[in-house]
Amino acid sequence: MQPNNRLSVPDVIDRFRAYKQANPCWGALHIVLDDGNVKNKDVQFCVDDALERGDAEGHELALLLLQMSTTQRQKLRNI
Repeated sequence: MQPNNRLSVPDVIDRFRAYKQANPCWGALHIVLDDGNVKNKDVQFCVDDALERGDAEGHELALLLLQMSTTQRQKLRNI
């Protein structure tokens, strides 16, 4: 993790790649990582959607996305 405790893309990229491999359309994270809606309210929708779906990994990843900047979220779209 970065010294300022902010997550970096390299810190989380492997988890996101594994999730995308299991969910090619990004599952519960679809509106952020496939459609490009990267605002906090969009990520919060993913947090809630993952809970409704029973998608534990999607939920954890959505919580990580909340800690990231919109620029970082955009970078994850391109993995």
